[in-house]
Amino acid sequence: MGQKVSPTGLRVGVIKTWDSRWYAEKQDFVNWLHQDIKIRKALMQKLKNASVSKIEIERTKKEIVIFIRTARVGVVLGQEGKNIPELVKLIRKTIHDRKMEIKINVVEIKNPDIDAQLVANTIAEQIVNRASFRTVQKLAIRKAMKAGAKGIKTSVSGRLGGVDMARTEGYSEGIVPLATLRSDIDYALAEALTTYGQIGVKVWICKGEILGNQLVSYTDEKPKWEKKDFNKKPFNRDKEAK
Repeated sequence: MGQKVSPTGLRVGVIKTWDSRWYAEKQDFVNWLHQDIKIRKALMQKLKNASVSKIEIERTKKEIVIFIRTARVGVVLGQEGKNIPELVKLIRKTIHDRKMEIKINVVEIKNPDIDAQLVANTIAEQIVNRASFRTVQKLAIRKAMKAGAKGIKTSVSGRLGGVDMARTEGYSEGIVPLATLRSDIDYALAEALTTYGQIGVKVWICKGEILGNQLVSYTDEKPKWEKKDFNKKPFNRDKEAK
């Protein structure tokens, strides 16, 4: 049986960065981690019709900066940005801290057809609306390749078409090198809640390769316990005894 690993987690620290970027002391770590999970859950629920792909969080003890990546900026901002104070209020209520300073930055996704999360969400929505799972996948693949993706792979699993036995079906086009760390693979999972059960949707999109100085650079210095001086001659006890 194949051993599978998340393409995103595999590349964190190599060509991808973390979705939550902060440092906490031991006593604060668990609390901040759970707050991040609650913030994402609350915002995703509030903005479920706004085509939100990803929510990134940066924070200090006094400030939280949130980056909302979306294809529909106008829906998130509202008329003249009136939705932002409501979102700030929601976050303060979620983390139970009214004094915390919260900043929200809305980032536009210029090409939603090659964003894995948005593609997966679209497929899931269409399956819920009783569209053919085969047609939906083929359409998503065609759009992604036309939008400039190097390759795309999709997979749907569950009681497809309402049959009694669950199965997995998928399609792929182009190149999707999951084991090549320098290849920029965008991976996402979505769930379609149908009347005959839950159907999982997975999408992998290859956007090309990231080379050279774009990679995260690590220090060349070796850890202290690995440092050895190989120029010294070995100590021979027998010769010293003579």
